[in-house]
Order: sequence, then structure tokens, then C-alpha cells
Amino acid sequence: MSVGAIVAPWRNGGIQFPPLCFIHDTSMSDITVSDCPLLPPATRQQHVTGYRWQGSASTAVPPPSASASVPGSPRPAPPAPGGTGAVPRRRLFDPAPGGIVLSFCPGCRSARSPPPSPSPHAMPNIVLFSGSSHHDLSQRVADRLGLELGKVVTKKFSNQETSVEIGESVRGEDVYIIQSGCGEINDNLMELLIMINACKIASSSRVTAVIPCFPYARQDKKDKKGAVERWSRAPISAKLVANMLSVAGADHIITMDLHASQIQGFFDIPVDNLYAEPAVLQWIKENILEWKNCIIVSPDAGGAKRVTSIADRLNVEFALIHKERKKANEVDRMVLVGDVKDRVAILVDDMADTCGTICHAADKLVSAGATKVYAILTHGIFSGPAISRINNAAFEAVVVTNTIPQEEKMKHCPKIQFIDISMILAEAIRRTHNGESVSYLFSHVPL
Repeated sequence: MSVGAIVAPWRNGGIQFPPLCFIHDTSMSDITVSDCPLLPPATRQQHVTGYRWQGSASTAVPPPSASASVPGSPRPAPPAPGGTGAVPRRRLFDPAPGGIVLSFCPGCRSARSPPPSPSPHAMPNIVLFSGSSHHDLSQRVADRLGLELGKVVTKKFSNQETSVEIGESVRGEDVYIIQSGCGEINDNLMELLIMINACKIASSSRVTAVIPCFPYARQDKKDKKGAVERWSRAPISAKLVANMLSVAGADHIITMDLHASQIQGFFDIPVDNLYAEPAVLQWIKENILEWKNCIIVSPDAGGAKRVTSIADRLNVEFALIHKERKKANEVDRMVLVGDVKDRVAILVDDMADTCGTICHAADKLVSAGATKVYAILTHGIFSGPAISRINNAAFEAVVVTNTIPQEEKMKHCPKIQFIDISMILAEAIRRTHNGESVSYLFSHVPL
């Protein structure tokens, strides 16, 4: 054997393969498999004959009678458009039928075998992580996308510091972290910030925080408080949370039904504020038989835009209740604006915490002549006396989305029902990953 040359990369089924360890001798009479780095020395120097070299040392051609291909061997590339059908340079082809099959050495055969074809629904270069706030919702989203949740370990030290360990590589990946602002809100927010930063410094290409219920969303402005109507010295905490997410390394935020839409302006990164409205409309049409004779009611003036949008989509009327608070979570006086007599009243709001407002509103609607009262809320926080208040109120049902876990609360309150919005979040993630528009989700529920 004299000095040989390595055969160049080849293609099979559109897949590019690295150079193989074929070396030919300068007599152009045979081909030798030599020095495969994937084999132990004792099994090297496998010699294959019966394949002739013609022309220059960089061009390999089969015998003239070659026609059928042999499984397991490289296939000829089609002639270039407008070409003469000449064999491309640096390609290996099948021998003539009945001839000696040119085969790879065991090391190359195992290392160069084509990978399995990806599923048509596969989403490459994406990793989905779940925080500890709402694992059930994260699993629903992952199942919808056909993915498995990424490996992450969250724990606390004895001094209550939060520790997060990402258990798989995220280098160059599009990372989505699902963490809702519920339960132990401060701990969950800190956990989210640490997870974002951990993925960012691990060289992920993009980190998206999926926050179904945005924490501190009600602290979005300074309010007038006190008897003399002076401006308070309260902070704008929603802006602080936005700054923390950006500094931690988040590149994109996906959330649902922000308490105040101007919170989107607190960020210098893209924010997609999804709406539960399409899922709410679907639930009303499927579960309230008298929905054509209903009236959509806002429990406060701030939700007027939300209820008018739903009322327009259903082609029904709307009403609103003006409330005055003495202090947070306590309503002083309520005034109904609109006619609800002999109609099904549907209260719609973005969130309910202690449920004092919606329970007072339900009593007001019943006293005004409503035949039935439903409440539909995006975020059911239900803290403090909320469950007992709902049980004692005149509701047919209190319907919430699962942006916040509701399993335990539903055990103590049979009136609570939930709408699954995991398909909306999953479709938003899919469209964001693929660079598609998410505006379709503002008016449709994914199938």
C-alpha cells in the first residue's frame, strides 16, 4: 500500500455524513479500510477487493454494469441538472450485481448509520421546564406538545434559601419555564428567577417565562388612599417584578389576562398577554342552556371593557356594578347599572381573591331579579374566607381557569368548576418556537 486518500462526505436520503475511513492505494486496483478510530487495533486493516478505481485518485466509479443498489451501501447521487450523468467526484457507489459488495468496517457502519426519521410533530431544540407552583398544568402543556418535561431539581436549604439544579443540557436550546404566581408566591417567584438565570448562563439560546398568573399584578399603580385623598407612598411592585425577570435573563414573557394591560409596558422584552375569553365563550355556550337570554355583568367599572367584548361576541346585553372600597379586600357600597330582571346573570372578572366582591355582587343581582347567577373568573386565588363565602352565596357555579391549582379547593366547594387553558398555552409555545403569530389565539380556542 502506498499513500492513500480519505473519501469525502456522502449523502443518503438527504442526510450528510462525515468522511469514511476508506483508503485506496495508488495502483487504483482495490480499496482498503484502514485505521478506523472506532475499532480496536486488532480488528483494523480490513481489505475489500472487487471495486476498481478509474481516472484520478479522487474519483471512484463502479463497473459499467452497475445498476441495482445493495442495501447498506452508499447510494449514487442523482446527476446534476443539465449535467451528463457523470459520476460525482469523491463518491462511492454500489458494485455490479453479483459482484463483491463494498461494505463499511463495523466501526463506521455503526457510527455512520442514518438517524431515525423525526416525527412529523417533533419540535427540535426546545426544552420545557416546570416550576413547583403548578406541575399539573405544566404536564398538560407538555402532553399537548408531545414533549417530556425537562429534568430540574428544586429544594430548600435549612435556612430556607431556594436551590435549583438543571438536570440536562440546554446549550443552544429554546427554553420555556412554566411557573404561575400562586401558592407561596414569593418563594415561587424566586424559584422562577433562579431557573431563568441558571438556563441563561448555561448558554441557552432563548429563555421564555410562561407565567399563567402574573404575581403582584394588582400593584400596578399608585392609588389615592385615606380620607383626604392623598397619593399613597406604595411602590409599583408589578414594575419591580418586570425588572427582576428581565435582569434574571428572560427574553420573552407569556402570560394570561393581566390585571392591567399596561403591565406589558413595564417590560423592555416581548410580552404576549393571552386571553381566556375564547375558552370562556366556549364554556358558556356548552354549559348554560339559557345563554341567549343572559346578561354579562362586570363586578367593577375596571372590567367594563372585558364584559363588553364578551357580550358583543354573544350578542347579549351587559351591566356593571360600581363598588367603593374602604380598604383593600373590603367593599363598602355597590350600585348596579343595568337591568338583570328575569335573566341569567354571568359575572365575569379577571381574578377573585377573598371573593367578597363577587359574593356581594351575586346578592345584588339576585335582589335585582336575576334568575340564576354564574361567576366566571380567569384566576381563582380563593384565599382566606373565599371558600366559605362561595358556599354560602347564591351561585349556580363559580368557573375558573386552571392558571392556579384548584384540586384542593374543589374538594371543599362543589360549586367550583374549572376550564382547562393548557391548550392555549401549549399553542402559544408552539407558535413562538416556530416563529408564528399568536394573534389567532386571541379569538380562537385551539382544537
